[in-house]
Amino acid sequence: SSSSSSSISSDHRSPTSNRSCCNSSDDSLSPQGRDSSLSDILVNGTGLRNWHLNPGIEKPRQIIPNHHNLAATSSPATASATRKNAHFSDDDLEAEQGRTFKQSALYLDSDVPPELFDFLLHKECKLEKTVVPNSSSNASRKSRRKKRLDKTDTVDLNFLLLQCAEAVSNNELRRANSLLIQIRQSSSPFGDAEQRIAHSFANGLEARLTGGTGSRNYYYPATLPSLADKLKAYQMYVAAAPFKKISHFFAHQTILNASENAARLHIIDFGIYHGFMWPCFMQRLSTRPGGPPRLRITGVDVPQLGFRPAERIEETGRRLADYARRFNVPFEYQAIACKWENLQLEDLSIDQDEVLAINCMYRLHNLADETVSPDNPRDQVLHTIRKLNPKVFVLGVVNGTYNAPFFVTRFKEALFHFSALFDMLETNVEREDEQRRLLEKHSFEREIHNVISCEGLERVERPETYKQWRSRNERAGLKLIPLDSDIVKKAKEKVKKCYHKDFVVDEDGKWLLQGWKGRILFALSAWKAREA
Repeated sequence: SSSSSSSISSDHRSPTSNRSCCNSSDDSLSPQGRDSSLSDILVNGTGLRNWHLNPGIEKPRQIIPNHHNLAATSSPATASATRKNAHFSDDDLEAEQGRTFKQSALYLDSDVPPELFDFLLHKECKLEKTVVPNSSSNASRKSRRKKRLDKTDTVDLNFLLLQCAEAVSNNELRRANSLLIQIRQSSSPFGDAEQRIAHSFANGLEARLTGGTGSRNYYYPATLPSLADKLKAYQMYVAAAPFKKISHFFAHQTILNASENAARLHIIDFGIYHGFMWPCFMQRLSTRPGGPPRLRITGVDVPQLGFRPAERIEETGRRLADYARRFNVPFEYQAIACKWENLQLEDLSIDQDEVLAINCMYRLHNLADETVSPDNPRDQVLHTIRKLNPKVFVLGVVNGTYNAPFFVTRFKEALFHFSALFDMLETNVEREDEQRRLLEKHSFEREIHNVISCEGLERVERPETYKQWRSRNERAGLKLIPLDSDIVKKAKEKVKKCYHKDFVVDEDGKWLLQGWKGRILFALSAWKAREA
């Protein structure tokens, strides 16, 4: 397949007074031609990526506006309600410089409040947790438990879901429809975590029953949430859970450690999308003793449909070039739009005198593996990374076991995985929160729908466990780098200080693990090429 490539270069230096302070390392993932859904905004945590591969799906609106519609203005700090131990900024995790700069906010000429867009782009983002955990009120907890019992009348929704999945797998249509009716009677998109996840999984089962498998019946709502609502939901998510913040801190610090004192740094970002994680990285580079290196970023992502397959990642480059000027960082950008497995080494123009770092956050699990494609794009990309011989390859993966070829097994494992995510929101976000419902509907439910109602190449949610990824990477000729003890220490301290006690940050075999109530949901690691 064809690829599209373009370059942007900037050596302009901005006055020191134009610098901005990046107080957050949260940006949009996780996690692999995507349209601009809420899943994409949360991509590095979760999200479906290869929408362009599914014919017949309406292409949604682009989240980030055209570069020419952005304007600069001063913006006060975002004001929001807070609770004790709510503040969690990059001053805590990342900043050694001990000072902050005046803000210049980028904003839209639209209904989106400037501070929301600013938050997403790390211009003024003291992260303040506006969510209220259930633990704040014993009376509230008891009331919710009582309501749950009243609503479900002790119905075991998980049991009914598994029974329905077995009926669907055996093509017992009458029994499956009967079970679906029972599930519908006790589930609700506005109830507790169990009722909400039952509602989402029931929607996937119904789609598989009525439309078969494939993109023709793939979940896609008739109306999409507004940009303002998407950004609010994103803000709610990073305030409620540390997953994205820890992921980006890990990537930033690992690359900084690998490029210490380097005159030239080249980052290849597989799945760059809008590139929201890099402005804060640039701000950190600008404070490096002796001045920043010359930064070169190559953004790789799948092409968009239409006549301009690289339009979105080219726009990312223009936006990043603007940040580079603001932070006084010499900058060059190359956009490459192609299927990742078709990327050639000569496309990247690697220089021998630059430190090369590769980043991929929660995107590789959307590539096809050997079970559905004899070409095995997943391994092809890893072999390409090995041939590039980077100083460091930072990898974030969704730790999941719902990639089984057998439907009932896959359904059961997906139910366990997403139950942890729904329970996490139930514990940390009020049930009535509109952004919570938007996140559940347009991110989690969309992924659930793909797992349940799609097969073959159209099923792109194909996670593996971090131990499986370790074996796959080692077969490709990559070697794990030991975790930096300071990174691990800071991550654990901040999660313990600022987030719910049931969030997990742990280590295992040179992997940094993140999860909820003992279930590992995400894993981070650093790699280099193994010597021949």
